[in-house]
Amino acid sequence: MRSSVVIKGSKAGMTVILSPELPFEELIEDIGKKFRESARFWGSAQMTLTLEGRELTPVEELKVVDAITANSQLEILCLLDTDANRIARCEKALTERLMELSGRTGQFYRGSLNRGDVIESEASIVVIGDVHHGARVTAKGNIIVLGLLGGTVHAGAAGNRDAVVAAFGMSPLQLTIASCTLGGGDKGKRLGRGAMIASVSENGIRVETIKKSFFNYFNFI
Repeated sequence: MRSSVVIKGSKAGMTVILSPELPFEELIEDIGKKFRESARFWGSAQMTLTLEGRELTPVEELKVVDAITANSQLEILCLLDTDANRIARCEKALTERLMELSGRTGQFYRGSLNRGDVIESEASIVVIGDVHHGARVTAKGNIIVLGLLGGTVHAGAAGNRDAVVAAFGMSPLQLTIASCTLGGGDKGKRLGRGAMIASVSENGIRVETIKKSFFNYFNFI
C-alpha cells in the first residue's frame, strides 16, 4: 500500500510528499502519526519545509506545519515554494510593498553592495540584494537586507536603541545598533540559519531567528 506521507530529508531541509487523493483531514491525521513515529529519528532541529504532491491553500499549509510541529521536536523556519508562478507573484508583491515603504519611511536600494560601496540614510533603508564584505550601510533607522549581510552595518546611528537590523542571511563583519556593537568574536561568523534579526538587549546585541513571516517585521521600518 502506497504511503500517504513520504518524508525526504537533506542538509538544506525537509521535503514532505503528500497524497493527492486522500481527504485532507485524513491526511493531517496521517502526517501527525508519521511524525510521531519518526520523532526520535529527527530529534530537535530547525528545518526548512517543502510540500509536494498536491495543491494546498495557505490555511491547509499552516495546518500541515502545525501537525508536524505538534508531533515532533522540529521547528519549521520557513515554507519553501516550488510553484514558479506563485513565487513570481510573491516577488512582485514584495517589490511593490518595499517601494511603498521606501516612499513613506526611508531609502530603498535595489542591487548588491560590493567592497567600497557606502550607503547612508537619514531614516530606514531596505536593500534588495547582498551587502558584501567591505561594503558599509549606515541608517538612523532600521536596516533591512533582503539577501546576505556580510559587510558593516550601523543602524540607529543617531542613538536610536530601538532600531533593528534584519537579513535573510547574517554574517556581518561588524554590526552596530546605536552605540552597541556585536562582540568581536562574532565578526564574519554566520549567525544562525535563515532570516535573522538583531536588536539591542540589556546585555548588548541580541541576534535571533525570525520565526514569523518576514512581512510581519516590516511594521517597524
